[in-house]
Amino acid sequence: MKKKNKILVVAAHPDDEVLGCGGTIAKMTNNGDKVYVMIMCDGESSRKLSKKILNKNIKLRKDACYASCKLLGTKKPEFENFPDNQLDKIPLLKVTQAVEKKIKKIKPNMIFTHHWGDLNIDHQKISKSVITACRPQKKNSVKTLLFFEVPSSSEWQITSKKNLFSPNWFHDISSTINLKLKALKLYKSELRKSPHPRSITGIKSLAKWRGSVVGFKAAEAFELGRRYE
Repeated sequence: MKKKNKILVVAAHPDDEVLGCGGTIAKMTNNGDKVYVMIMCDGESSRKLSKKILNKNIKLRKDACYASCKLLGTKKPEFENFPDNQLDKIPLLKVTQAVEKKIKKIKPNMIFTHHWGDLNIDHQKISKSVITACRPQKKNSVKTLLFFEVPSSSEWQITSKKNLFSPNWFHDISSTINLKLKALKLYKSELRKSPHPRSITGIKSLAKWRGSVVGFKAAEAFELGRRYE
């Protein structure tokens, strides 16, 4: 019998986990894999809002994350408390230690996280922290490290060979794309109108495009950072 995976998704903000790998999460939980979600920042506190409205929005965003993760079949998401869109002001060691603590606790064999070349500074710093936390040492449980793309961040970067997202690992999400879209609709405030890449139309188009590259009706694309047995 095939051994089940234990997967950790490390995302900057509530909704990144669905945008980056929601269809893959649903497919894996359907197959009996255990998926854990770690959210690093609230996604709201960098916005200029009154304290009352800010607290309300943070709660709504967290509630949407709980609901979307339940829909996708993950374990209950856990939240860190790092400042939104300001991870460049936090020592890398501190963020890395939070990831290391989570890895030590759940012992995942696979991690999905942001690509280091994203435009968003939080995405960049989390990617680097995860890479650091996943150093291939004897006691590290992580054997596969995959980076996902996030619409309106990955493709909006002015790319070079150094930071270009170059997918080489694809998951067929033909059977779970509708579930991904349903989960995204729970994040009403974060969706945009077409032709924005973070619109339902834009997200469906990206899934179809990524699928067409490898012969699927819909896919999510990843860049493999490291894999070893």
